[in-house]
Amino acid sequence: MKILYLLFAVFLLLFQATSGSADPLYADTVECRSQGKFCRVGACPPTFAATGTCHGGLMNCCSK
Repeated sequence: MKILYLLFAVFLLLFQATSGSADPLYADTVECRSQGKFCRVGACPPTFAATGTCHGGLMNCCSK
């Protein structure tokens, strides 16, 4: 029974995903994030304005 806990820990470490590794690097996304802005699907929050696009035009680039 103790071996199951060890195997679970090993599988958890083997299949752990790296943060952000699956995101393709779009030029507009890199530009948006390098300026301190963030990407969002749909409209930006009320105190933010859409200043461009992200992910190849699928998302809005929001800034204060």
